[in-house]
Amino acid sequence: MVKRIWSDIKPYLRWVIIGGTLFFLAKTFRAHWQEVIDIQIGFWSWSLLVSALLVTLLAHVCSAGTWVGILRAFKQPMGLRRGMEVYLITNMGKYLPGNVWHFYGRINALKEAGGSLPIASFTVLLEPLLTVAVAMAIALSGWTLNWQGNLSTQLGWGWALLSMVAIFGIIHPRLFNPIMARVSQFKKEAGNTAAIQLNFYPWWPMMGAFAFLGLRAAGFILALLALMPIGLVQLPQLFSAFSFAWVLGVIIPGAPGGIGVFETTALELLQHDFAIGPLLSSLALFRVISILAEMSGAGLAIVSQQLGKVGSRNLLQ
Repeated sequence: MVKRIWSDIKPYLRWVIIGGTLFFLAKTFRAHWQEVIDIQIGFWSWSLLVSALLVTLLAHVCSAGTWVGILRAFKQPMGLRRGMEVYLITNMGKYLPGNVWHFYGRINALKEAGGSLPIASFTVLLEPLLTVAVAMAIALSGWTLNWQGNLSTQLGWGWALLSMVAIFGIIHPRLFNPIMARVSQFKKEAGNTAAIQLNFYPWWPMMGAFAFLGLRAAGFILALLALMPIGLVQLPQLFSAFSFAWVLGVIIPGAPGGIGVFETTALELLQHDFAIGPLLSSLALFRVISILAEMSGAGLAIVSQQLGKVGSRNLLQ
């Protein structure tokens, strides 16, 4: 019954989320449009925006390395170069309707390389799950909890802390392997007996996830700095707000690439401490920077693929 209700409302939920976030952003822009159009971007600001683009591109390269590290942890047959190429090229699939095509592309590429379908599917899902846990760790460490605040705020952060601890704990081999062994007893594919097992704690993928979030937040802060002054004491708040907004953009269904959800959350968290006009403009610019960085990453990966093919043909001649 619940599944039937969910399947009925799911096609409309996406439009409700997108419509709600766009309405909030449009309403805020209407109230502060004069502040937005008064902003002037000089040479220094353009330099910071270009720096934000390069840092964001590097963040996606780190994210690709995180996925490759997870593949190695599960002994999957895909090398570093090929894995990073696949990740960066398929990254643009998140903006297609359904918001799952980047996962499908990675699973399909891993299958073609000779990997196991169950393990391929699991590694593709583990990478964003691990990154979400890291993002919550950054958000919780950078945000000073106001224990004098309302109960719902305290409970929200409490659940975030429990979720983070649960994710970090469940990927420990001593917990993960027995769970996967039990699951494999109930669900086995015909002709495929590949076991999903971890031989070590995935420290390197976790460090890659920290690098990805740190660089993404740094790109966000550079975009803000291009249009407004930022003090050192505000950096923990900005890292925390970015991480929390990024998590919601990932886990809330319906918004391709987190468009609208990320901006609405960041605006809600930061509007009381920063001028709304420059903040709105910075969020819009950062969204453009994020898309350009992903497009650049995909373009570089395609060039790398073509160079690899040319090199292979030259070796055969």
